[in-house]
Amino acid sequence: MESFEELVVQYKPMIHKIINSLHIYKNQEEFYQTGLIGLWEASQSFDERKGKFSNYAYTYMKGKMLSQLTKDQHFTESHVHPQEEYWETIEDQNLSLFLESETLQTYCQGLTEKEAIWVMASSIGQLTIKEIAARERVTPSAVKQWRSGALRKLKEQIQKS
Repeated sequence: MESFEELVVQYKPMIHKIINSLHIYKNQEEFYQTGLIGLWEASQSFDERKGKFSNYAYTYMKGKMLSQLTKDQHFTESHVHPQEEYWETIEDQNLSLFLESETLQTYCQGLTEKEAIWVMASSIGQLTIKEIAARERVTPSAVKQWRSGALRKLKEQIQKS
């Protein structure tokens, strides 16, 4: 077999033909390099008893480029970069949490400190009884007592209104 430099000179038009046939218009230099890698690998693994090298090299290089296109497509799909207008439409989540917290605190005025902790943690934090108990370092039973007291007092407040 010829030296690799000679193969590059001979198969350069074929690499460009494959790039054009696959309609590759971005990163053409990168795909040219992928074609060269494919040519190198094809020259290393070619078996003369199985056919002509030109057919083998064409198929090998095209397959290598198609694999690269697939990888690039998967990367593009998994790494979305939204346009600048998108970031302007997003609400400040901290502001809405602050407003929710302020609203809930007005309802907690007649509650004990522990009952208010349960209301805030379960409503805004979406924590379970076990999670609140772990965070406050008390038993789940104590948190259940806070809950029942808070619910009773909140129902009384609503009925008075």
